[in-house]
Amino acid sequence: MRFSAPLIPATLVKRYKRFLADVTLPSGETITAHVANPGAMTGLAAPGSRVWLSKSDNPSRKLSHSWELIEVDLGAGLELVGVNTGHPNPLVGAALAAGAIPELAGYATIRREVKYGKNSRVDFLLEDPSRPPCYVEIKNVHLMRKPGLAEFPDAKTERGAKHLEELGDAVAAGARAVMLYLIQIGSAQSFALARDIDPKYGAAYDRARGRGVEALARRCTITRDGIEIAGPVPIVE
Repeated sequence: MRFSAPLIPATLVKRYKRFLADVTLPSGETITAHVANPGAMTGLAAPGSRVWLSKSDNPSRKLSHSWELIEVDLGAGLELVGVNTGHPNPLVGAALAAGAIPELAGYATIRREVKYGKNSRVDFLLEDPSRPPCYVEIKNVHLMRKPGLAEFPDAKTERGAKHLEELGDAVAAGARAVMLYLIQIGSAQSFALARDIDPKYGAAYDRARGRGVEALARRCTITRDGIEIAGPVPIVE
């Protein structure tokens, strides 16, 4: 995924109300940017950090700028980390279409946002006449408290636990189900659950795995030009 236009550098003043951030542009002007991220953004919202913004030409948008990347040292030197949680699904969708995730390749059709479970929508439903359907749920990852170790979640997530239960139900009904953690940190070398942050999510994950739900983790390569899915990282369970 390439950004449609060059990103704009800025300095973070503060993030607040989850979806808002005040930033200062190189001109000295301070503006409010949209933050497409409901999580805690632990370690990724320090005032004074260098951030990168995209700008929309849509006149109907209340906030024209969106916060895309932050430059931060997570233990391996300064690197760019993606904070926009709207990107993982399109990234995975493109990779599925290209057959770039071997564990999920070979299905005849790929559908997005398909209703399932109890009033939920799965991110992707893969179907093929020769095998059971495959339900794929995507979770964005940008928490790194130890160098090289990416973690999820960065805040309590009842919705995330619900998704795990429903993936388990899908397996019980004869389908295949996969939880894919997409890490927007290029230096990630492994992935683990942040069980101390949300023990209930950790317990839901354990139940889902016990019921046959598969888990995958992929890291991304992040540049100011775009974000690409790189390769797999091991899951520390």
